[in-house]
Amino acid sequence: MAELIVLCVAAGGLIGAPTRFLVDRFVADRVERDFPLGTFLINISGSFLLGLLTGLDFAGNMPILVKAFVGTGFCGAYTTFSTWSYETVRLLEEGDYLEAFLNAVGSLVIGLLAAGTGIAVGLL
Repeated sequence: MAELIVLCVAAGGLIGAPTRFLVDRFVADRVERDFPLGTFLINISGSFLLGLLTGLDFAGNMPILVKAFVGTGFCGAYTTFSTWSYETVRLLEEGDYLEAFLNAVGSLVIGLLAAGTGIAVGLL
């Protein structure tokens, strides 16, 4: 069973990483701003998805292989703390203090709200 779980994590990551890239490029091609909107939307949607998975798991409706594939694999590769950190520092270095603050605090607050909403929906 452990080997199958590892394969599910790897398969989810194989899909999550290019999805992150494509979503970020899609947003960047349509919105010209210094604010990293692509990363912001990716992390918020990933927080909601992981929250939803957690809510379903709390309700007893989530098989272990789905948790491994979607939660650890896909969400782990799709969301990105390192890019969020880098982009916040880049905004600070460029003197965009308000946007850096909005990125840092907004991502945290809205990400937590998205995760909480996902959990609530999953518990329904």
